[in-house]
Formats: sequence, C-alpha cells, structure tokens
Amino acid sequence: MTTAQTPELDVQPTPLALLLLGREADPKSERGVECPGDLPSPSDPDLVERARAAKEKLGDKVFVLGHHYQRDEVIQFADVTGDSFKLARDAAARPEAEYIVFCGVHFMAESADILTSADQKVVLPDLAAGCSMADMATAEQVAECWDVLTEAGVAEQVVPVSYMNSSADIKAFTGKHGGTICTSSNAKRALDWAFEQGEPSTTKVLFLPDQHLGRNTAVRDMGMSLDDCVVYNPHKPNGGLTAEQLRAARMILWRGHCSVHGRFSLDSVNDVRARIPGVNVLVHPECKHEVVAAADYVGSTEYIIKALEAAPAGSKWAIGTELNLVRRLANRFAPEGKEIVFLDKTVCFCSTMNRIDLPHLVWALESLAEGNLVNRIEVDQETEAFAKLALERMLALP
Repeated sequence: MTTAQTPELDVQPTPLALLLLGREADPKSERGVECPGDLPSPSDPDLVERARAAKEKLGDKVFVLGHHYQRDEVIQFADVTGDSFKLARDAAARPEAEYIVFCGVHFMAESADILTSADQKVVLPDLAAGCSMADMATAEQVAECWDVLTEAGVAEQVVPVSYMNSSADIKAFTGKHGGTICTSSNAKRALDWAFEQGEPSTTKVLFLPDQHLGRNTAVRDMGMSLDDCVVYNPHKPNGGLTAEQLRAARMILWRGHCSVHGRFSLDSVNDVRARIPGVNVLVHPECKHEVVAAADYVGSTEYIIKALEAAPAGSKWAIGTELNLVRRLANRFAPEGKEIVFLDKTVCFCSTMNRIDLPHLVWALESLAEGNLVNRIEVDQETEAFAKLALERMLALP
C-alpha cells in the first residue's frame, strides 16, 4: 500500500495576495488592532499548548466557532465548523456557554450575538476582521437608496432581501421594511418568498449587498433575464439609475461583491480546462455571472464540501472559493484519489478572515480564562430586534 502525499495546489503568491494592515507585515500572522496587553509572538513555540490549556481551563464556559475559511492553525481549536449562519445557530443551541469565541469576521459575530441569549457574550479575537462585502452597504447608503426608490414611485413594490454577509444594521433595515435574510444555499427560496409578498407582475426585490449572488440566483435558478436586473451604485446620484430603469427592473442589485470570489474569471475556467482534461469546475454563487455560467456545478460552501464527499475516486475538480478551504479539502480527499485544485493560479485568501490567527486566538482565550472579557461584539437592542425579525422570516421559509 502506498501512502498518499499531501497535494500541493498550483498557486503562486502575488504582492497583493493578502491585504496587510497594521504596523506588522508578517503574512503568516497579520496584526490588526492593538490588543490590551501583549499579543503573543507568532514564533512562540508554545502557542498550541497555550491555546489548549486556556480552552481546557474555561471548559464548558467557552464555545469556539470556526468558519470554513479560517486558517488550519485556528480551525484545530474549533468546537464546530461551518458557514456563518450554521455557526450562529450552533452558538444559540449552546446556552450553557458563557463565551462564544467566533473565529470568523465581524458580521458573523454580530449574527451570533443576535441569535444567542442576553447572558452569552460573543468575542471576536481580532476586531479588524471585517468583511469588505458587508462594508459595501452602509445604513446611510441604504436609507438613501430607499429614498430614491420612493421618489421613483416603486418603494411600496420593493421587498428587500439581504444576504447573510451583511452588517446588523442592514439586516435591521431589511426586517423593518418587510424583507428577509438569505444564505447562498437558500437564496432562491428567499427570492420566491419575496416575490410572493405582492403582485407577481409588479413586485421587485432590492438585493443586498452582493450583486453576483442576486444576479446568479435570479437568472440561473429562476429563469429571469439579465435585462430584468439593474445595479444600484451607492456612489452615484440616484444609484446611477433613472426612474424608468427602476420601474422596469425586477431585481435591483446593490453594487457589492466578495473580494475573493470576484477575482475568478472566465479565463480562469478556460485555463484550468486546458490544463486538466476532464476537470469538473465547481464554484460558489458569489462568483461573476460569466464564471457561474461556464462552471459545471455551482453551490454554497456546504454544497461544495458535500459534492466532493460524494465525488468518485479519481475524479478531478477545480474549486472556485477561498484558498484555505480548498487546500483543506485537497488534503482531506487526496487519500481517496480525488484531485482537487484551486480554480485560479494566484493566491486568493480572504484577507480579513486571515486576521484571526493563533496569536489572537491565544490572547482571547487566555484573557477569558483570567476573567477578562475582551473584544465583545454587542448589537444594540433596537437593531437586534429588527435584524432578528428578518432572520426569523428566513427560518420560516419552506
């Protein structure tokens, strides 16, 4: 019997592969905001043991969540792994845990705070771990957009649908205006529900903040045309749209995108097909429409994982999603003879997700073990109430 070797993905680093913020420039340990006290050195050989000891000391008082895109060094300490909504629900299902340490990004920790009890405290190891997509739609911009829709005479026909990858403020706006939240796996069900809220011929959806997921779901899954979609640009007067365009549109897409999935191109798909005959191209629906149209399979992170689990031995796959996850899947399925490569040839980490590194996790766990609550994420009551209303509408979807 031969031992399977760890596969090496054919990717090359670029100067902008990771967005290095702060004063340090160590790509293996990005430094974010200043932490009270001393952040452990990334070269500390005892980091793993320190994290383990702090977690054991806390016992059932702490519940560590790890998003699929996290580094392996962090994932090893997660009690559960998953996508953002699954993790938030898992946190809510553990009421005995006083501390929820969310190894993800800011909007995910907000969602966990919204869904957990008032007694539970959500901690984000690095407050600089944000999400560029979520930041592309602010409460002020969306309020201005609603004014534009009102002036165009269509606001009463519009149902907002916001992607889970949005701030608590945007989720609250959605709940307040009769809309719902969606994930990448239930976006079609959410849109079906939205269009059922009024006259099918006149109802419109304002989809926030990822234009690509909205467009791909409407066109690929619901049979709409690209002409049914318009893009609202918050940086242009009236969103760059005329009242006539807003009245004619069925899908009003916010001009936002994922900085990771938006990098994949049609050239990436054509190149990998030329290099690997018989390869299956599997991409996330946050990719551009032309990439999704050229792929063999399209689905959420959980869909991608399940598709690879069910794939036959010897099959070849090019995956269009975050690199940490692709590497982990390539290693996991190599012993089964499944060849898994990254869709692009350049590094495509989620830079803000990568801010949660082992030094930040150790610092957070040790602080909690010493009785010091750090980096708490707390959503105000009014925002939480409307955001939870939008989330509950999603949970009620058939």
